[in-house]
Amino acid sequence: MLDKVTFAFLVAVASLAALLVPRPGSTQETPTMPQPPTLTFAFEMRAEVAEPVDLGEVTHGRRRIIEILGGTFEGPDIKGRVVRGGADWQMIQPDGFSELDTRYALETDDGHVIYVQNFGIRHAPPEVMERLNAGETVDPSLVYFRTMPRFETSAPDLQWLVRSVFIGTGERYPDGVLIRFWRVE
Repeated sequence: MLDKVTFAFLVAVASLAALLVPRPGSTQETPTMPQPPTLTFAFEMRAEVAEPVDLGEVTHGRRRIIEILGGTFEGPDIKGRVVRGGADWQMIQPDGFSELDTRYALETDDGHVIYVQNFGIRHAPPEVMERLNAGETVDPSLVYFRTMPRFETSAPDLQWLVRSVFIGTGERYPDGVLIRFWRVE
């Protein structure tokens, strides 16, 4: 027979051992790195743009407004045109870092309208940004140009746009912009 002290000691050791042995689903198991979400190509948009209207230096940087003149978009499940009348309201910092706030509409080939608000950033070394903002062609691989679009539409078949998160990768050319939209799965 065990005395009370020995019994208490064995109970304490057993309790401690139970705490140290990982249980399935417990946080004591070796953590695994979570997998990032996958991206699925949604569509590519080619927009024609006007010459920038440069307001000059304002409170938070240099303001430019660039009208969207039209264009096209196409992907595996969607196709249509960029509606004239949207614009990109840009705020450019002295080193060329640009904040983009672009708002425009897309119209599918079957007549559904999609409103897009696309916030983005664009930056590169100052000499590259200077050339890009002057309207010159620069190698897109030298420029970090990413966007975060939000879509609105009443079309039932296009609710996948409204109910998903997207990112965009952009390229700026003298008379247009190419943006590829990716759905985050």
